[in-house]
Amino acid sequence: MAVQSDVIDDAGPYDRAKALSAFKLGDVTFYWITRLSAISVLLILGGIIMSLVVGAFPAIKEYGLPFLWTQRWAPSADPPVLGALGPIYGTLVTSFIAMLIAIPVGLGIAIFLTELCPQWLRRPIGMAVELLAGIPSIIYGMWGFFVLGPFLANTFQPFMIRVFDGVPVLGAIFAGPPSYLSLFNAALILAIMVLPFITSISVDVFKTVPPVLKEAAYGVGCTTWEVVRSVVIPYTRVGIIGGVMLALGRALGETMAVTFIIGNSFRISSSIFAPGTTISAAIASEFAESDGLHQSGLILLGLLLFVLTFFVLAAARLMLLRLETKAGK
Repeated sequence: MAVQSDVIDDAGPYDRAKALSAFKLGDVTFYWITRLSAISVLLILGGIIMSLVVGAFPAIKEYGLPFLWTQRWAPSADPPVLGALGPIYGTLVTSFIAMLIAIPVGLGIAIFLTELCPQWLRRPIGMAVELLAGIPSIIYGMWGFFVLGPFLANTFQPFMIRVFDGVPVLGAIFAGPPSYLSLFNAALILAIMVLPFITSISVDVFKTVPPVLKEAAYGVGCTTWEVVRSVVIPYTRVGIIGGVMLALGRALGETMAVTFIIGNSFRISSSIFAPGTTISAAIASEFAESDGLHQSGLILLGLLLFVLTFFVLAAARLMLLRLETKAGK
């Protein structure tokens, strides 16, 4: 379509300047929106930390560092006696057992889905794993309380107690009596809950392995196990560790499912079949009825959980950086 050149010449400079001004305004607006969004994350995180510190300050002032290694938890005593050793112990033990179960099972599922599973079966298993991640934690807790707990107490726990009875160390770890509510039951529920995180991330990173590397390994006569051990896992170890640490962060902070099935006992026992508690379970079960120093002690437990999770994620990040640096060399 023909347009008169004199019209373009007359309108050109004005329209060009106006358009450039509009583009500049849009860029500046976009820049500040994104910048404020990033800053808001820091402000929210700082606000959470300050709230925890302020709320926990009375307990910090009253108990100091001995709060970390005191086992007794007696908020009704006069004065209250509060110690975090029991919840810290329960949190670490349940998370450790959960990861001990979930890591090999999750990696095994991921290897099966990417290397061995028939094509027609991959989608149903993948969807089932994703559905596990979508189940509310309270449903896991109810299932653990009414189904898994009685099953373990009536079958698995008596068997393990008989097998390791009299064995040094292991006999104390698997000591009786059987219980519906125990550290092991809570750890098993946690393992099921974090399994989708490990499996999904591992499947995604396994798919990034260049096919030529696996084909070369198969070409020189490697078995599937040798290909996975020597090619797939070394190539994707950074992503695997990231998925494991994400799952560990979820296990450390899980609340409702653990509260249902752990027993909420502040007493420390060498047996994993004994009742216990975690930091998050202790807060959830007592915070609504707490006040004064008792409430401050629970907030201090929350602060300890925050610090513990931060150090775990920081250690994971440092490990990933070292692996990336080593791979770059």
